[in-house]
Amino acid sequence: MIPWETLDTAAIPGGGELRLKRRGSEYSIMLGANELMNSRLSGSEEALARLTIERLAGRPRPKILIGGLGMGFTLRAALALLPADAAVTVAELVPAVVAWARGPMAALHGGSLDDTRVTIVEGDVGDAMRAGGWDAVLLDVDNGPEGLSRAGNDALYSHAGLAAAHAALKPGGVLSVWSSGPDHSFTRRLKQTGFSVTEQVVRARAKSGARHVIWLAVRGSA
Repeated sequence: MIPWETLDTAAIPGGGELRLKRRGSEYSIMLGANELMNSRLSGSEEALARLTIERLAGRPRPKILIGGLGMGFTLRAALALLPADAAVTVAELVPAVVAWARGPMAALHGGSLDDTRVTIVEGDVGDAMRAGGWDAVLLDVDNGPEGLSRAGNDALYSHAGLAAAHAALKPGGVLSVWSSGPDHSFTRRLKQTGFSVTEQVVRARAKSGARHVIWLAVRGSA
């Protein structure tokens, strides 16, 4: 079997280190012993984009914020579904992840970072979100509400963070959150914030693989 090769490492603001690894044509981003993402497992990240954009059907010039670039699965899936007049901002906290997307993983990203609809922001998605006026905010940050990589991510999923997301969305806008597993207390916080919530289980690899969870939280039209 081909051994894994470490291509690069990157410090996470606030502590921790990511490792980019490659085995043949397969890529992995690791945090310690935990694999955060793998290039062979894209089904649930693609579902995050698809399920969100389905709820935006008919909106003119949709304005989308994606929190976390990762391996670009959510971004590529969104671009394939969004109209030509859409605007997509991707906020990525770790600059090296953007560099990897333009470097060793460029073929995997397929030129999506150069799409004229896309703006890349190297910074905290919470800061980008507060600009407001979003039709949808998609959070694929850490491992979900019970994150692994950065304590600061907890602020996104707290009552205050969810209230900020609610305020940043247009009426009828969608907050979509990816998670490696269920979290009933998070569902409860979304509802307490005023969202109408759907919780959907999706698979990591099309119809197989681990079961992940996507919350689709819609702000009321008023």
